[in-house]
Amino acid sequence: MSSSRSKSSILDKPLSKGKGEVSLALYALLFSEIVQYCQNRSHSINELQTKLSEMGYDVGTRLLDLYFVRERNSKREIKLLNMLLFVKSTLWKVLFGKEADKLEHANDDERTYYIIEKDALVNKFISVPKDKGSLNCASFNAGIIEAVLTNGGFPAKVTAHWHKGTTYMVKFEDMVITRDKGLDDR
Repeated sequence: MSSSRSKSSILDKPLSKGKGEVSLALYALLFSEIVQYCQNRSHSINELQTKLSEMGYDVGTRLLDLYFVRERNSKREIKLLNMLLFVKSTLWKVLFGKEADKLEHANDDERTYYIIEKDALVNKFISVPKDKGSLNCASFNAGIIEAVLTNGGFPAKVTAHWHKGTTYMVKFEDMVITRDKGLDDR
């Protein structure tokens, strides 16, 4: 028997888009294991939230790369507001199947924006003990947002807070605001 057709390796095949959906029960189980893993290696709530944020940062870095490999006709955003709208809509749809609820700009600080999500999926299935009452597992999402913005050319620090549900406070570096104003002047 002759082998006239060539065998293709997995490296020759294109990246598929995948199904795009993951079972909610599987997601909840996996995320609760991530929280337990971080909790077992933390001594305080702040340390636990930092570890969750660091794990989210790793996910966000890979997610941004994967998105631009799959969506070949996407372009890199250079305007600050367009990048924030990308996070609020496109990224949120990829991650959670819906847009984030709101995007707001702080009145008192031009470097600060807020992404508001009334019912964060990561907090939905986590029961927080009374001694850890201020724990916000959405720090994981904050890490994802920070990675996407920073690796997209918009260095920022992102933190998760309990306000109007879950609010992600995005504080950009001064150079981002300066660059964005320079683009507006063109």
